[in-house]
Amino acid sequence: MTPKFPSVPSGGLLRLAFLLLLGLAGLAQAADGVLVLGRISDDPRRHYEQLKPLIDYVVPRMKDVGITEGRVLMARDPQQMMSYLRRGKVDWVTETPGTGLLLADKAGARPLLLTERSGSREYRSVIFTHRDSGITELPQLRGRTIAFQSPSSTSAYLVPAMVLREQGLPMSLMVSPLDEADPGSVGYVFANTDANLGAWVHKRLVDAGGFSDQDWESLQRVSEAARRDLVVIHTTGPVPRAMELVSAGMPPEVAARLKEVLLGASQDPQAREALRQFFRTTGFYEPDEQTRASLDQLRRGARDVREALE
Repeated sequence: MTPKFPSVPSGGLLRLAFLLLLGLAGLAQAADGVLVLGRISDDPRRHYEQLKPLIDYVVPRMKDVGITEGRVLMARDPQQMMSYLRRGKVDWVTETPGTGLLLADKAGARPLLLTERSGSREYRSVIFTHRDSGITELPQLRGRTIAFQSPSSTSAYLVPAMVLREQGLPMSLMVSPLDEADPGSVGYVFANTDANLGAWVHKRLVDAGGFSDQDWESLQRVSEAARRDLVVIHTTGPVPRAMELVSAGMPPEVAARLKEVLLGASQDPQAREALRQFFRTTGFYEPDEQTRASLDQLRRGARDVREALE
């Protein structure tokens, strides 16, 4: 005998089918055993080669929590990464702290660990000018111009912009370094690379530049002209180099195991090459009270910069 079922309107059937598909998709995501590592990238091929060795190291050590495969997924910008996180397409993200905190605010990502690179846990931003510019302190930048690297950079945009706003200096975006700043504000422009940024200040296309102290040290090493002609007028407080985050939907046992594997990687000889490829990482660590305070300050300042300037 053929069983009889209560009739359901066609629209109701469609809604029921849609809800069933959503439920099945959620089950598949939790049970498919795939760990997806994501990054925002303007050079996906190069970044894939940097991320893949670490995911290959991590996955075999997570079989006890059901992880059997690893993948890498790139996003072109923070908005696309937010979408990936909300839709469950990315489980683990490695980013600079400014962008990482944005993903936490906007997509519910959970900070997992901080990242030590080349033996350094922190860096600072410096604001520098040409030695002959006559500029010796930040208030003198009113009516002048400054170059940053890119809107996604923590050390070469968010942190120096935070400092200028804390000084009460209005800021206005320029189309090119050849534009003139409004008399009452600091005109800013993006140079895309740290090499461009240094060159623009040296050639006096802009009055000042802002990037990390490590970029400054590198510029000083390779350029005699930079050592002779450029001078730092302000150095900020420290911020962490990078951070690892996990999606809001990652099961607690998977997040705990991932943290355990990453914390132990620096002591495992088998991880050495994978860590080196992973942006010259030398270890992962949990923040102390002072670092958490620094991140809270960065989060507040970054929100202010984005709301005011973007």
